[in-house]
Amino acid sequence: MSAEFGGRSGLQGKLSSWLRGRRPKEAAGDGGREDLLLAAAGAGLPLAPAAHPAGYRCSCDRVGCPTPARHPVSFAWQTQSTTDRAQVERWARHQPEANFITATGMAHDVLDVPLQAGREALQRLLDAGIEVGPVAESADDRLLLFTLTRGTPEDEDEWWPCELDCHPETMDEHPGLRWHCRGSYVLVPPARLPGEHRSVHWVRGPEHPLPDPLTLLETLTDACARHAGDDESDHAGTAWPLRR
Repeated sequence: MSAEFGGRSGLQGKLSSWLRGRRPKEAAGDGGREDLLLAAAGAGLPLAPAAHPAGYRCSCDRVGCPTPARHPVSFAWQTQSTTDRAQVERWARHQPEANFITATGMAHDVLDVPLQAGREALQRLLDAGIEVGPVAESADDRLLLFTLTRGTPEDEDEWWPCELDCHPETMDEHPGLRWHCRGSYVLVPPARLPGEHRSVHWVRGPEHPLPDPLTLLETLTDACARHAGDDESDHAGTAWPLRR
């Protein structure tokens, strides 16, 4: 289901292969897609259906959709998101083309970083023996690290809105880093993006326990700072909630 880095033995060789761009093997076909979605839901990631590619466009009816195939299909996605196995099975079977998003800030957050910075940080974290949870790679050149949430669902006033982490005035402190928490979402693998052979896929699957985001933040921020000037298009094509 995922690229497994395992223990220290053979770690460098496996990680080097991944860093050269090898895509991890994932189950093929509708059954494999459904199994991966159920695994994500079973790991506590609340899911909801999302748009999918229609050629190079989005399946939604919005002219000039700014986030094609990257957004939920329902405005009620936050309340619709669920880990219920039966519901996820129904969605997967009745909407075979659909991507799925996972709503953040309820059970988990996502640290979303530029791909090259994320790969550097991931290698450093693994080499240091720091626990890293599920990790997904997107063809948008982003790496998504799934973590425990810093929100407190029992007390909504204490949740951290994702927008606090993406305003321009915060970018000097955390260049290139997006912290998806309350009110945000990301695509969950397996997902397809417009264009040929463009996807979101697992590098480390949802069977890995979610870590505390603060154990990853310093290494990610440092790697992002190193790569801050490398890609001026860093903020394009993001799966942020649509304000429609």
